[in-house]
Amino acid sequence: MGACGACTVLTRGRRMKSCLALAASYDGRSITSIEGIGTPDELHPLQEAFIRHDALQCGYCTPGQIMSGIAVLAEKPRNREAIREAMSGNLCRCGAHPNIVEAIAEVAGL
Repeated sequence: MGACGACTVLTRGRRMKSCLALAASYDGRSITSIEGIGTPDELHPLQEAFIRHDALQCGYCTPGQIMSGIAVLAEKPRNREAIREAMSGNLCRCGAHPNIVEAIAEVAGL
């Protein structure tokens, strides 16, 4: 239903909720999931910031939050409010939203 954003992936640098996408519509397009942005030995800067800011609890939404956060960073947010607005399609039922915003803000240099 696309309500939580936990399945967010990137295609052409833009966010997409994979649960709402017909796979055949993306034939031949590059799709990047959480597995494609870092390695256990060399995490993506946003993954590192999530750890530093304790921006995850149960972990269910974390892949989608990070993928959406990467797209937000590419949009060059001006402030934390812009980050909150841009991340509004990704829900964290554990309540880690403030920490998620701080992690993204750190990587954005805010």
